[in-house]
Amino acid sequence: MPRAIISPSVLASDFGQLTAECKRMIKGGAEWLHMDVMDGHFVPNITMGAPILACVSKGVPGIFMDCHMMVAQPEKWVDDIADAGGSLYCFHLEAASDPLAIIDHIHQRNMKAGVAISPDTPSSAITDEIAHAADMLLVMTVYPGRGGQKFLERCVPKVAELRARFPDKDIEVDGGVGPKTIDVCADAGSNVIVAGTAIFNAPEPEKVISLLKSTIDTAQAKAKAAAKA
Repeated sequence: MPRAIISPSVLASDFGQLTAECKRMIKGGAEWLHMDVMDGHFVPNITMGAPILACVSKGVPGIFMDCHMMVAQPEKWVDDIADAGGSLYCFHLEAASDPLAIIDHIHQRNMKAGVAISPDTPSSAITDEIAHAADMLLVMTVYPGRGGQKFLERCVPKVAELRARFPDKDIEVDGGVGPKTIDVCADAGSNVIVAGTAIFNAPEPEKVISLLKSTIDTAQAKAKAAAKA
């Protein structure tokens, strides 16, 4: 199973000090930074686009920007995000007319490709062909569009279904994840954890990052031991 990665969601950060906030997270042990790009069409909110990502990339050299594209036409923005320094381009399956072509384009631009599903989309919507082409699968545990929502536990079985089908794939969960909800996500098989308010609003973010990571490690060790038994 792939290793634990924590990707703090900058949607919960102080946007007036975005570069400093990203550095603070990296110093606290975060490997990725989750950048929520919203267009006001696919979701009823507008956040940031390529110009802001380019500034962050310049201000934080070597940053891994996990770009979650909550946009209506994901094929339109691949080049802009790549030029801005994006590391991973994760688009919503619900918004894509030709997912495989988008994944190819993402790879041509030397980014990792992610495919996301919203709470009402079943895991079966991700075909074997799409999953094998993608580098990461994202299961939303809230409705996309704004931060600080309550975790939807009914989405967790989709993580387990995808992990059973794709044992070596990065599987990310995003939405309402924190110390109180990490256990079910870890036990279901997710290894990439997006957390916003739970990390950014904590007095000691590094402790939350460490706790999330160690919970994944423990769940993976337990699953490995059970498989051997």
